[in-house]
Amino acid sequence: MTPDMITYAIAGLAFVAIAGLGLAFAGGAGQGKQSKRLKAISEGARSRGGNAEAANLARRKQMDATSKALRDREEARRRKRVGKSIEDKIKQAGLNFTPAMFWIASAVAGVVTFGGLFIGAGMNRDVMLLTAAGISFAAAFGLPRWVLGMAISRRQKKFVSQFADAIDVIVRGVKSGLPLQECLRMIAKESPQPLAAEFQNVCDAIAMGVDIPQALDRMYQRTPIQEVNFFNIVLNIQQKAGGNLSEALGNLSNVLRSRKLLREKIKALSSEAKASAMIIGSLPVIVMLLVYFTTPAYIMTLFTTDLGHLILLIAVCLMGTGIYVMRSMINFNF
Repeated sequence: MTPDMITYAIAGLAFVAIAGLGLAFAGGAGQGKQSKRLKAISEGARSRGGNAEAANLARRKQMDATSKALRDREEARRRKRVGKSIEDKIKQAGLNFTPAMFWIASAVAGVVTFGGLFIGAGMNRDVMLLTAAGISFAAAFGLPRWVLGMAISRRQKKFVSQFADAIDVIVRGVKSGLPLQECLRMIAKESPQPLAAEFQNVCDAIAMGVDIPQALDRMYQRTPIQEVNFFNIVLNIQQKAGGNLSEALGNLSNVLRSRKLLREKIKALSSEAKASAMIIGSLPVIVMLLVYFTTPAYIMTLFTTDLGHLILLIAVCLMGTGIYVMRSMINFNF
């Protein structure tokens, strides 16, 4: 091998070595930059995931605090017995008279009942006076409250039957972009009574500067049913903790319809027991009337003698107790 060839071979090997070293350093640097970039991306994703997790945790804590506050307020409402006074019951029935007029009507009912029994029985004294006083007391304090309770129950049933449709109106309005107050005004204008009156009171309270939770709390005082309480809780949680209002109210509407379906099913299943209770409760009165029309002298002993008056009083007390027990057995409140 000549000296020139040896020189060329050494130069070629040196070129190959230098090129290899350059490629090695360039690749390492590229891999280093790539690894640094991947590390930065992973740390960023980790930090974003940590921020999202922290936000979810904070929101969950806020929802728990709001739920606890609502439970405490509901417990305080139960302790204060909101809606149990005569004035509250008159408002719940949707009537316009004052508590003084209610007490006057109660006194008139008691006096008329006492006079009718005392005069109709031939002005007999002693036991008849005690019997008439007891029945008159029951008429004065029981009959007006019973009528008022029936009016409240009838109004609340109408409200519950319409309430799920009203919530659907709010859901559609919120999905279309309307604010909540505008949806409440829409219900107050287009819904039948008593739903329109209650939501009109809510809209009027909001227009006077009352916030929505307080206005809904007043509606619950006027209509103390669980459906209104659920609606109040959902809106309170949504306003304080955020979330999808249309989804929450849509779920509430489904729950209310399921409750209504369950209530109707229970009513159908208990109809036989209610019919039996009505027959058993009315049977003594029917037998007494039949005996009076067939042989009046046989039964008039109960109305003309002191012992008969005492027996009548005991029979009325026992019948009232039995009716109360049977009503408790067939009445399902949930």
